[in-house]
Amino acid sequence: MNFIGHGVAEIAAAMAAQAKQVEFVHSSQFTTPVAEEYAAELLDFAGKNFKGGCVYFTCGGSEGVETALKLARQYQVEVGQTRRHQVVSRGQSYHGSTLGALSVSGNKRRREIYLPMVREFAHVAYPYCYRCDFDCTDGCRNCGQEYAAELEKAIEAAKGEVAAFIVEPVSGATLGAVVPPPGYLQSAAEICRKHGVLLIADEVMTGMGRTGRDFAVEHWGVAPDILVTAKGLSSGYAPLGAVLVSKRVANAIADGSGAFLHGFTYNSHPISLAAGQAVLRLLQDRKLVQAADSDRPGSTAAALRSALEGLRDAKAVGDVRGIGLLWGVEFVADKATKRAFAPELNFAGRVAQAAVQRGLLVYPMQGCVDGVSGDHLLIAPPAVITVEQIDWAVRQLGEAIEECDFPQ
Repeated sequence: MNFIGHGVAEIAAAMAAQAKQVEFVHSSQFTTPVAEEYAAELLDFAGKNFKGGCVYFTCGGSEGVETALKLARQYQVEVGQTRRHQVVSRGQSYHGSTLGALSVSGNKRRREIYLPMVREFAHVAYPYCYRCDFDCTDGCRNCGQEYAAELEKAIEAAKGEVAAFIVEPVSGATLGAVVPPPGYLQSAAEICRKHGVLLIADEVMTGMGRTGRDFAVEHWGVAPDILVTAKGLSSGYAPLGAVLVSKRVANAIADGSGAFLHGFTYNSHPISLAAGQAVLRLLQDRKLVQAADSDRPGSTAAALRSALEGLRDAKAVGDVRGIGLLWGVEFVADKATKRAFAPELNFAGRVAQAAVQRGLLVYPMQGCVDGVSGDHLLIAPPAVITVEQIDWAVRQLGEAIEECDFPQ
């Protein structure tokens, strides 16, 4: 997911310079200056929670989640909790396409054909205030606690076998930028600490400034034990992911067996790391995280939020939600009842195609209601988008929605 813009010469130059020195060495036996420097810079970017921690570089988000799951298991073994192996996650979540990542994902369509191959653990309900199961008249604070209580019940039901809870701080593609209600993530983190469960933050989509903070968890003051990031990490210039590990987790392994039994051929690839390092420096130098802060007056993200709010008047738009430069637009056949379009109509796909014909690219998805029905778009422009481009894009999207709407 591009955050810094396309065709940035500094990124290509950094990759070329690295290629002229060393293009690849296997990380099982070698390290490189770029890996050591970039890891230190990334830990500093992540803040005090990861001071003294470690970074494990991968080629993308799915590999990053696989790595995090194994780290959580190994941590528990290292500290003597050998029964802990389960990983609780949320329904309608998405954490990657590999089998381990699918096992902790809740997206029905992406996992159903592979279920015979997948190890199943508990999936708890998710806060989704537009379609909440609880009373949201208090600004959703109470419902956030109700959903957090479901997490605690799942952990207790596993009778000491849960190793970790994995969560997207802000939902990605499968729910369309659903922002958690106040207090939810804080309570979830507290429950994990209380029960000796590691908290894994999946920031593959939300990290590296996308929500107007270095990482989205900062909005709620949550300190995860393990954090996975990718996409914006290299802004699409090279395949790259990273797993950030807190000092406590890193030390448990270092002081225990002393080795993490895991690896991919191309993890810590020097050319990808050079791209990531250049991206990090550029987004800091150009203050792009601040540009992505939708609460900052005059920011790019504030302009996007204001423009998207205008789509609420469209007959087919049920909800507009999001934060920073990550937004979702949910479509409904009936606003009063929030009735979704029939899945076979593929309404979100039709809107996306109509938008393409106008020169606009958006990310259509289905299944936000129950995994099958429910249409929405995900909108995540780069931080260098201009106000004029935002206005044009939202206008094209509005016209595409109107073109596709028809009586149900």
